[in-house]
Amino acid sequence: MSDTTNPQPSRPLGAIILAAGKGTRMGSDLPKVMHEIGGEPMVRHVVGACVDAGCDRVVIVVGGGDTLVRDALANFAPAVEFAVQHEQLGTGHAVMCAREHFQASGRVDQADVFVLCGDGPLIRAATLETLLDRHRSTGAAATLATSVIEDPTGYGRVIRDDAGRFVEIVEHALCTPAQAAIREVNPSYYCFDAPALFHTLDRLERNEVSGELYVTDVPRILVDDGRAVEIVEAVPPEDVLSINTVGELAAVDEVFRRRRAAGAPTEVRRIGGGDR
Repeated sequence: MSDTTNPQPSRPLGAIILAAGKGTRMGSDLPKVMHEIGGEPMVRHVVGACVDAGCDRVVIVVGGGDTLVRDALANFAPAVEFAVQHEQLGTGHAVMCAREHFQASGRVDQADVFVLCGDGPLIRAATLETLLDRHRSTGAAATLATSVIEDPTGYGRVIRDDAGRFVEIVEHALCTPAQAAIREVNPSYYCFDAPALFHTLDRLERNEVSGELYVTDVPRILVDDGRAVEIVEAVPPEDVLSINTVGELAAVDEVFRRRRAAGAPTEVRRIGGGDR
């Protein structure tokens, strides 16, 4: 973590992890986030990074009737809670499903919250700390950690203005040729001011093609409102590796095991939340 002074060190920090995907392309009945990396369900690595980065409340958004993810994360209690997304209506809808858990705590007006995907097990606590540091030191309403990768095919592109400020995220399929040439992508590492996030969710509009609500639209709406949205190029390209097939699962597992063999911090160092 950098030595930038944090002007609001006492603000609560939470996380929302999207874990309701069924993982149909994996050729398995397991929820996608239950496939193992380094001998553990991949979602455990994401939760562990959040806890190590200082989160004292982690809300996991699961599908209806999903007990496997709950069981896999049982020993993170009481830091972990679960919200249910009964219908797959997009990432924005998933975050809506988690909103009441934060509002019920009575701390939502003074909190920051990560929004992350449960199928990104190469995530590092240090990356989240860098993201949070930029977010708090600038007083932004939202901050994105991005990555610059050699082949951005399939990823949402991060669009900046001539001054380098955030404008929007454009999904790959909707990119113009000029936008498709951009190699800075959105790996779905977000940090939001909780009120800014939760108030903006109700203004999301359904995507014309999918009919879903996307959390990627939240930063754009905040910019349109004149709110500050920061970008930090903090995600190593290797960490962006996606997992949608058995082959990609094996590739990520190899990266993870190589890091562990080299002595890199890959294990969850603090389990549970009783000491917070």
